[in-house]
Amino acid sequence: MATVLSLSGSPSPTSRTARLLRHLDATLTAQGHEVIPLDVRTLPAEALLRADFGHPAIVRATRLVEQADGVVIGTPVYKAAYSGLLKSLLDLLPQYALAGKTVLPLATGGSTAHVLAIDYALRPVLSSMGASHIVQGWFVLDRDITVQEGGGVHVASGTREALDGVLGQFAAALDRAPLRVAA
Repeated sequence: MATVLSLSGSPSPTSRTARLLRHLDATLTAQGHEVIPLDVRTLPAEALLRADFGHPAIVRATRLVEQADGVVIGTPVYKAAYSGLLKSLLDLLPQYALAGKTVLPLATGGSTAHVLAIDYALRPVLSSMGASHIVQGWFVLDRDITVQEGGGVHVASGTREALDGVLGQFAAALDRAPLRVAA
């Protein structure tokens, strides 16, 4: 099966975005995929802000992107766009870091006013980075993600069904794509 990098662009340690991604990671893992989670907030701020391409943490993150067959990118929406934290990492990746990869963009936010942030802010960047296939993304309202005791999440039923659909499209695209051979 495929190797999937699950990339959270949320700056918050209690992020609904990251919790939602970890919930989806479990589904992909159950389908037989190897899922590698990466929370951008765990990378050194100084390395991100100073564009330190050679910093070991940035080199490792770049390598994780390179080795993945597919990437799930999750971000909270701030000011009608994806997070600045995510942007700082994307700026440090090689121009065509997503070439040959299947990508699933996801966003979370408090208002449906931001539902187009995926298509008008995130998708063009992912496309410019060479993603071979960007599946339909999905915007999830914060109120549809309930954090449970113990850190898990409950996703509202209509949203859960929609996420199952886009996750299914992503998994199907991964299954159709030629897998990378480790060098």
